[in-house]
Amino acid sequence: MPVEPVGDASDPRLSDFLDLRDTQMRAAREPAEGFFLAEGEVTIRRALAAGYEPRAVLTTERWVGALADLDVTTYVVAQDVMDTTTGYPVHRGALASFQRRPLADAADLLADARRVVVLEDLVDHANVGAIFRSAGALGWDAALVSTRCADPLYRRAVRTSMGAVFTLAWTRLDHRTGIDALHEGGFVVAALTPDPSASVIESIAASPRLAVVVGAEGPGMSTRWLEAADVRVRIPMRGGVDSLNVSNAAAIALYLLA
Repeated sequence: MPVEPVGDASDPRLSDFLDLRDTQMRAAREPAEGFFLAEGEVTIRRALAAGYEPRAVLTTERWVGALADLDVTTYVVAQDVMDTTTGYPVHRGALASFQRRPLADAADLLADARRVVVLEDLVDHANVGAIFRSAGALGWDAALVSTRCADPLYRRAVRTSMGAVFTLAWTRLDHRTGIDALHEGGFVVAALTPDPSASVIESIAASPRLAVVVGAEGPGMSTRWLEAADVRVRIPMRGGVDSLNVSNAAAIALYLLA
């Protein structure tokens, strides 16, 4: 591990790790510059195991030993320098930046898939990460996220997914034409909705190729996707509750339809 002590939060070597609380800036900057961040030793190692190329690690003296086997430039700072650089108290010991990979073509990804989950315009990174985690744990083949969906490789999504974003195949899908690509790939498209007129999810017929679509928090799925879906399915509710958090609903649907 090449170790470089850094004593100043304004040092340009720490640029990848600046102002992590500025969600809007980071969400724009990271994809544009072609990198993402992983937080904590477990997640960093999972990104490495998945073959992502590391750019740098930021850590404190306390954690250097745990990461000593990593063959990547490591900037070692005092805790106050780390917190000033990132903009928040870092409790997971280390951050690492990694190069992004080019996204796969949606048709190529769908060619070998049988079960895919589609995230249409979800804006909360934690929900995106949680759905990736469920899809990976339950054996789904891939995830597709609309062009307006939150970034699966944003730090919070990566952390919530526990690294599932590194191992589950995924790509972007145009929110206007994506459902056509699914139909052209031979997928039955099931739209998950709390609408009481939708079919109970257990009643959906088995299909060799199935795409489950979940919609945005709050407004739900767009009219275009709801109307173009082959079937609309719901999870029965009781006790006066009319809906579930989207990541919880997705987990139930992915389990039942796996």
